[in-house]
Amino acid sequence: MQKDTSSGDVSPSHVGRVRHRRRPNEITTDGNRANGPALLVSDQNKYKSMLIRTYSTLWMMGGFVFVIYMGHLYVWAMVVVIQIFMATELFNLLRKSSEEKQLPGFRLLNWHFFFTAMLFTYGRFLSRELVNTVSSDHLLYKLVSGLIKYQMFICYFLYTAGFVWFILTLKKKTYNYQFKQYAWTHMILLTVFAQSSFTVANIFEGMFWFLLPASLIVINDIAAYLFGFFLGRTPLIKLSPKKTWEGFIGASVTTIISAFLLANVMGRFPWLTCPRKDLSTGWLHCDPAPMFKPEHYILGDWVPQWFPWKEVFLLPVQWHALALGLFASIIAPFGGFFASGFKRAFKIKDFGDSIPGHGGITDRMDCQMVMAVFAYIYHQSFISPHNFSVDAILDQTIRNLTYEEQKSLYQQLGDIILARQFM
Repeated sequence: MQKDTSSGDVSPSHVGRVRHRRRPNEITTDGNRANGPALLVSDQNKYKSMLIRTYSTLWMMGGFVFVIYMGHLYVWAMVVVIQIFMATELFNLLRKSSEEKQLPGFRLLNWHFFFTAMLFTYGRFLSRELVNTVSSDHLLYKLVSGLIKYQMFICYFLYTAGFVWFILTLKKKTYNYQFKQYAWTHMILLTVFAQSSFTVANIFEGMFWFLLPASLIVINDIAAYLFGFFLGRTPLIKLSPKKTWEGFIGASVTTIISAFLLANVMGRFPWLTCPRKDLSTGWLHCDPAPMFKPEHYILGDWVPQWFPWKEVFLLPVQWHALALGLFASIIAPFGGFFASGFKRAFKIKDFGDSIPGHGGITDRMDCQMVMAVFAYIYHQSFISPHNFSVDAILDQTIRNLTYEEQKSLYQQLGDIILARQFM
């Protein structure tokens, strides 16, 4: 009588194979290739996913509206929090616990570079607003003016300290890992700060220039999801199997129309159109810029006889909003495609799991960062006046002159003005 040992035999092909549990945020390329077209129309869990995504979207939109209502300073704080979350998610991509155990304090070095970059970026962008905030207190004004004057040197000193810190922590068996982390940290800083700093600049130019571009990205994302969910049949790009041509085209049309209409609504509120020149949180009141003053258009023969409106009042900024809508619908989605390719390179599904149904903060900010840069450049190129303004001259005066020199300039200007009055 022979004992059956078939269940205990181990085939040569299985020798040395180690089973391991796949991480939840990891994806397999073969699985996506096999299921590619099916994901567009026959995903059994898509309704559950849609419910979760909708629920978290409503919470995010509610929180976003509340922060906008609170004011510019709170929106800036929100941007800083988003930057910290993004940096955390990106820092964690290349971290290895086995290597980190041999390098105590090495993770702290990443955050040293992060906050140094934050000090440099916001010190450059918000120096005028900071000085205007403390101008009533003579002692504090002199302190802040001095810090702004030497801000670049302070930031360089902090960066050099981090550089020396990095060199002193190098260990023989971890050279490769440490230099990879050093390069990765600088790429994160370039990605996070070089783009999101333009967001902060847009906020203080007028909430309109932050809120409209951000809203267009949200509208484009939601419209692409809904059109693709109900009508999607044709895959758009291999990097994102769930993206469809139907969703892309439907979202583009929706975004451009929304841009034109939203600009008319937002452009009528001084709270959104007035620039903020300090870091206070009070309500804003100002004379509307020419871009936000309604202009009368007679439609005449352009519309059929049955059309109820023969004349309309439009804001000039609405025509500029069409350019923002066009960019948000055609170019900005490529920020998402870039992020998709990046995640596939690291074999992960999402950058994090902080937002149910959406992934991490970075997953939501990929297109926003691309859009923020374009909105800033477009505003500076086509909206902002190119000649010298009072604000620009005051900014240079505050940056480059001491308090005594500013007093001397004030007295000389007073003498010149009095002399002209007598003439």
